[in-house]
This record gives sequence, C-alpha cells and structure tokens, in this order.
Amino acid sequence: MSTIYDVAQHAGVSAKTVSRVLNGDAPVGEETRARVLSAIDALDYVPSQAARMMRSNKSGLIGLITGAISRSTEPTEPTGLPDLYIVQGIQARMADAGMTLMIADTGGAQDRVKPLIQTFQEHRVEGLIYVADYHRKVDLADAVASCPIHLVNCYDATGLPCVLPDDRSGQDALTARLVAHGHRRIAYLTLDARMDATRLRSQGYRDALSRAGIAFDPALLVEGHVQDVEDTNARLAQAIDNLLALPHPPSVICCGNDELALRLYGHLRRRGLRVPEEISIAGYDNYRAIAETLFPPLTTVELPYRTMGERVAARLLSQISTGPAPNKGGCELVAAPVVWRGSVTAIQS
Repeated sequence: MSTIYDVAQHAGVSAKTVSRVLNGDAPVGEETRARVLSAIDALDYVPSQAARMMRSNKSGLIGLITGAISRSTEPTEPTGLPDLYIVQGIQARMADAGMTLMIADTGGAQDRVKPLIQTFQEHRVEGLIYVADYHRKVDLADAVASCPIHLVNCYDATGLPCVLPDDRSGQDALTARLVAHGHRRIAYLTLDARMDATRLRSQGYRDALSRAGIAFDPALLVEGHVQDVEDTNARLAQAIDNLLALPHPPSVICCGNDELALRLYGHLRRRGLRVPEEISIAGYDNYRAIAETLFPPLTTVELPYRTMGERVAARLLSQISTGPAPNKGGCELVAAPVVWRGSVTAIQS
C-alpha cells in the first residue's frame, strides 16, 4: 500500500507539499498540484482517515444505536412499524451531508447501550443517535458522551434533543375526518394502555369528539391489545363482542395500528359483517404491506418514521456545525397525516 512519502517521491516534492494538496490548507502551484494528483492516481494512494482525524478533530462519522437490525420485521405483534424506516431516513440525510453512518444493534438488550456509546466515542464519532422501537421513555442517565446525543421515537428525563411522532394530533385528525363523514358512534380499540402512544392518541380522540360536540362514551374506548397477555386474539374477540352488543354499537372502529385492524377484518367477517357497508374500520401506521392489500384498502394514519429519521439527522448535523453545545434541544413533533382509503364509508344523516 502506497504512503504519502511514496507519492512525494514519485512527484518529486516533499511529503508536506502532498499534504497541502490533499487538505487544501496552503497554496500550491498548479503545476506542482498536477504532479501530485498524477502521482496519487498512478500509485492508487488512499489518504489516511485516521491521520486526517488527528489533524482536524473531524471524523465524518455518526454513531447510531438501534435494535432494528436484530428485531423481526414480521407483523406478529401490534407495536408499530419497524424502526428500520427511521434508520433509512437518517442514512439518507447523512449521505447527503457526506457523513458516514456507523450502526450498532443492541440485540434488544438495554444494558448494551452504554458500552456501545463508549465504543463509538473511541472511534471519534461527531454525534450519536439513539433509535427506539416505539414511542417511549428511555433511561440514558448512565451514558456519558463527549459528543451530542439525539433521540428519535423516544425521550428521556434529562431533556436530550428528541424527535417524536405527533400521536395526539394524528388520532385527532383521523377522528375529526370520521366525524366529517357522518360518524357519531366512533369506537377506538387501543394498544396497551401503558404505552405513550395510546395515552396521547386517546387524548386526540377525545379532543376531536369534544370539538364536534359528541359526548365521550367510555364504553367505546377499549384496550384491544395488551403486551403481556398471551391470547391476544381471544381478548380482541371479547372486545369486539362487547362493542357490537352495546345498545348503540359503533358505526366505525379505529384501531391502535394496522396489524390490529387486520385482525379486526377477520373477526368481523367471521361474524358476517361487511366492511365498510355495515361497519367501517380505520387503522394507524400506514403499514402499506397491510393497508394497501386489505380489501377494502385500509384508511389509516401515516406514522412518519422516515421523516422522523431525516429530521433527527438534520438536527444533529445542525448542532455539530454550530460547535459544542449542551445536549438540550427540546422535542420536535412530526405530523402524522391521515391516509384515506375504502374501509370507511360516509353515513348519510
């Protein structure tokens, strides 16, 4: 492998002159520059990234910690879209900025986060991004880093900069759209009530009902999936039976995500109910492998994971470019737009 000294000898100049050409940090005559560049091409010389890092204190590296790689992407548990989409958004933004993304997977073990942060710092990353698998609070209190740390799809108690989906406004917008289509009995089958997304979306659901002058009926807000319950289908079946047995059953059922809506389609059809002629269904995520292949296609809310990835990358790059600063940047909420499809029909008043 050629060295900077080989290039200097081939071009008939000093190693310092070669360094000036490579780094552009001092004037070099055009003829001399041409000889150096010709020697670099002839010798297939590759500059040492490590040496550049030592000189400039800029590595061009960003560390990313996630569990997306080791986690199954099969739709077996209704906990949201794979966070791999967030990683894709980050990668695209970093590539545009000429940065190299180094990715480490936790394998689902939270206790691996701190060692991974340390490893990334040993590689002199300029910033770190932690990606959570779903909207939740994380604890990084023991993780000390000398570079900026940004969070996406999660937040912590110390106020690290974060990017989150606007779950409350997403469910609000969906419910308001259903009201505009004449629905007054709107049921909501939520995910686990302990999840942040469930709490926020339930509030958005109630916000929209309140604005429309529709009294909140607690019988229509049902927990459709609990994480630590083994027989989720039995629980869902019971929830559906309870909703349909109400004196005034719902005309539309919103689901905590599209996977739950997929199961709901099957349960309703086993009961002989046609979607949307007899009952409408809406989901959440816009998991296209589900939403676009169901018949009729599923009305849902876009979980803006790729946009969230792009936004957290942009925020981190902005902090890096402005120089050292405390890891206090507030939380940015990313809008979750409604995607309207054929699973919801209008009700004529």
